[in-house]
Amino acid sequence: MRAFLLGLVLGLCILPVAVLVYFHLGHLPVAVADQPFPLEREIVHAPLHARIDKEMPKSAPIEASATNLEAGAHIYRQQCAACHGLYGRPSTFAPHMYPDAPQLWAPHSDGVVGVSDDPPGETYWKVANGIRLTGMPSYNKVLNPTQMWQVSLLLSKADQPLPPGVLDLLKQPLDLDPVTLTPSQPIVGPAQKITDLKLDSMPPAIPPDQQ
Repeated sequence: MRAFLLGLVLGLCILPVAVLVYFHLGHLPVAVADQPFPLEREIVHAPLHARIDKEMPKSAPIEASATNLEAGAHIYRQQCAACHGLYGRPSTFAPHMYPDAPQLWAPHSDGVVGVSDDPPGETYWKVANGIRLTGMPSYNKVLNPTQMWQVSLLLSKADQPLPPGVLDLLKQPLDLDPVTLTPSQPIVGPAQKITDLKLDSMPPAIPPDQQ
């Protein structure tokens, strides 16, 4: 019995030391191209979904009107499209992220488009809080609740017909390159500082009792 207990104690002591040595030897899969640990996705997803199910809003405080969907499309282009793609224009670097960024305008299993099978409140939670170690940032200091609901409602309608103006916005490519001015395109008007521009305009926030 003593030998068994001694072996048990030694085993419990050796295990954390072996784990630390393994970490410090650089064998842990930390590169995007590395193979994941066995059951890594399942271990991460279980607590994430439990947290979302507990905290996500059950209903949206705004309606999915044409105005809100169009506002959501503008926000999506500015904040989301680089990673999550546009209609017919997947992101070029999303497949090389770990985990890869889902393309929210592409159909996948059973004809579902993006996250249109998720409740808008689930998407809202992800937008507001972000997801650790995925590259998905928290937007609760970048967008106000109205804006986060607008983009969440838009994504919930990804498998449904959208107003023409909204779909046009989602089809246009992102042009992130500066425009090269040629002699036929002279600069017109006085010089303007970036501090002169109204970069912080936002729609009015939802009252706290309606969030």
